[in-house]
Amino acid sequence: MTLTRRDALALAMGGVAASLLPARAMADAGADAIAAFTGGAEVGTDGITLTAPEIAENGNGVPIGVDAPGAVAIALYATGNPTPGVVTYTFGPKAAAQRAETRIRLSKTQDVVAVAKMADGSFKQASATVKVTIGGCGG
Repeated sequence: MTLTRRDALALAMGGVAASLLPARAMADAGADAIAAFTGGAEVGTDGITLTAPEIAENGNGVPIGVDAPGAVAIALYATGNPTPGVVTYTFGPKAAAQRAETRIRLSKTQDVVAVAKMADGSFKQASATVKVTIGGCGG
């Protein structure tokens, strides 16, 4: 069998296309999880603050903070993880502040997204890209 330049190019393009499929599926999983939390409602960007490091040497314990005054619930998502939903905090009417801090595991460089459901039923979103040098999910 003779391998022509066209055959080699077709094989290479097929390999590139196949390698991109899982990344798209994970991105869709993150968007689906956020849409499930918001019910598909319009999401604003003001009124919520997400604190995350730009670079995390180790993805096993990345410190994340979120502050959304007036929120009744805050959900955190790691869009590049196999399971994007990290945690959902719910605040009662007697909560002194609507903020939370935690450490999350990140498998690779990715966006961390915080979505807050406000008392009036609206949603606010903030995101930050965290560059991970050593993945925390076996990577």
